[in-house]
Amino acid sequence: MSLIKVSNLTFGYDGSSDNVFDNVSFQIDSAWKLGFIGRNGKGKTTLLNLLMGKYEYGGSIESSVDFKYFPVEVQKNMWKSNVIDVMEREFPDYELWKVVMELNLLDMEADILYRRYETLSLGERTRVMLAYLFSSDNSFLLLDEPTNHLDIEAREAVKKYLKEKKGFILVSHEKDFLDDCVNHILSLNRSTITVTKGNFSLWWENKKRQDIYEIGQNERLKKDIKRLEEASARTRQWADKAESRKIGYNPVSEDRSIGTRSYIGEKSRRMQQQRKNMERRQQRHIGEKRELLKDIEENKELKLFPLKYHKEILVNVNKASIAYGDRRVCGNISFTVNNGDIVLLRGGNGSGKSSIIKMILGEVRPVAGNCTVSSGVKISYVPQDTSFLKGGVGEYAQKQGVEVSLIMNLLRQLDFSREQLGKNMEDYSQGQKKKVLLAASLCSRAHLYIWDEPLNYIDIFSRIQLQELIKKYKPNMILVEHDKSFGDNVSNKIVSLGAL
Repeated sequence: MSLIKVSNLTFGYDGSSDNVFDNVSFQIDSAWKLGFIGRNGKGKTTLLNLLMGKYEYGGSIESSVDFKYFPVEVQKNMWKSNVIDVMEREFPDYELWKVVMELNLLDMEADILYRRYETLSLGERTRVMLAYLFSSDNSFLLLDEPTNHLDIEAREAVKKYLKEKKGFILVSHEKDFLDDCVNHILSLNRSTITVTKGNFSLWWENKKRQDIYEIGQNERLKKDIKRLEEASARTRQWADKAESRKIGYNPVSEDRSIGTRSYIGEKSRRMQQQRKNMERRQQRHIGEKRELLKDIEENKELKLFPLKYHKEILVNVNKASIAYGDRRVCGNISFTVNNGDIVLLRGGNGSGKSSIIKMILGEVRPVAGNCTVSSGVKISYVPQDTSFLKGGVGEYAQKQGVEVSLIMNLLRQLDFSREQLGKNMEDYSQGQKKKVLLAASLCSRAHLYIWDEPLNYIDIFSRIQLQELIKKYKPNMILVEHDKSFGDNVSNKIVSLGAL
């Protein structure tokens, strides 16, 4: 057990007008199970890279442990090699018996090490990497969204494993996953970084209470400041009037004796002192007010205006099977999408969920059965891939036929800053890119919304916004999503896809 101390950390990317971190200080214990949360684009991955020593920075990071990062990037030229050869290149100091022991804890057989890396599913690759990372001694692991693209079964396996581990930072946007795996929260807030004990749900309840308190305190101080301003103005007026009478008088109505002049002078002095006291209190209140609301998380309500289709059935899939050459990916699938349906396609990686979406979009044809999309159904589609996003948001909006001001406003509601909106999308985080796709879909009036794993990389706060949006507007939707809690909360029809 040792402390990791971050002191006065300051860092900004070349060419950026603002620093990502300004004089940030905190400390954590290397034995903790630490959940790391924050809005997309706020610097979570940047902080992990700073801990890894990838960038130059101001301040200091003190630690007696080695930092190791997940995911491990495996070069394409190694994909045809056996897993053990790939991992030996990435982890030359590994001990095989320790790796085998970790694989056993992950419910995996050791013979997976002698398969070609390219044959492993995403879930298998994730678990193999975790086995190697946790087999090393004196390491503190930086786990950057290990559940992205994993199906429910693989996520459960990783969750079960991490529940029994310690000594890691876990970047995740899934509430249930964090609740089960961590005992501290490192929160990258709007203007501060805080470390608190407990899981995400405890942090979230405390955060809401703190926000409510700060909002109330802010309103009270605003009223006090306004009252003091009005009182100070009145006192200043009286004091100035009293001051003017010290040096002049009305011979008809005023006594010009020395005693009267002394009384007026003392009254003026007291009035001036009272005014200064009020102004000091006012400035103190203004200072207190400045310290409030810096980290308030305001989940603004998103809006959607779906089109109403004139018939009951929008999509009918009847005993459809899909194959690519000799490889069949799914078979005998039947379901309908009616007006009012939010259909969740659920199944393991490789079970054909994305292929079914492509079939509905007309990009692939079933080899058996049929798929019918009713005439005139307008579809808005959000793919998994974001790599095609280039240039500015405005250019992308115009290509999509979306009003630029509308998508810009929506992205602001999803926590984009004005500076971020001016950048090229190549410089966005993965979560920010996914938000651009979602915002374009939300700006499109459609009969049917098809979203393929929309929550990958999306922060917890935006997930809450999207969940509330779907529950309120209930658009016709086909959804592929491995966040079980989210899927269960928004869908009214589940299509389960099993192995062939």
